[in-house]
Amino acid sequence: MKELTLEANVDNIAVVTDFVNALLEEAGCAMKAQLQIDVAIDELFGNIARYAYASARGEATVRVELDREARQVSITLIDSGKPFDPLHEIPVPDTTSPLEQRPIGGLGVYLVKKTMDGIRYRHEGGKNMLTIVKRI
Repeated sequence: MKELTLEANVDNIAVVTDFVNALLEEAGCAMKAQLQIDVAIDELFGNIARYAYASARGEATVRVELDREARQVSITLIDSGKPFDPLHEIPVPDTTSPLEQRPIGGLGVYLVKKTMDGIRYRHEGGKNMLTIVKRI
């Protein structure tokens, strides 16, 4: 298990992505899976940076656990912002309506749900903990 804690700021998305990618490359992750994980990190860490702390500053921790035997990675994003479960508080977007008629929001989390092999949320000890799981 490896962890990185840094300011929850959109400028740090690249830092988080580089941190995770270094571990994925070391584990021999397939490029398709790595790109899907990169998109998920961009969406999820970006949401923490934009919304978790309102106008205040805060930190986020990224915890990466590789299971080499099962060939999968679990990435947990942890923040101390306001409690928010994106799996239940964001409605499923209507992907059948014309783009100009769709409300803004929800598509990124929907995409993460569709491309990851597992996703779960819990609020524990005053912290939001969102975990994505992907076979690599």
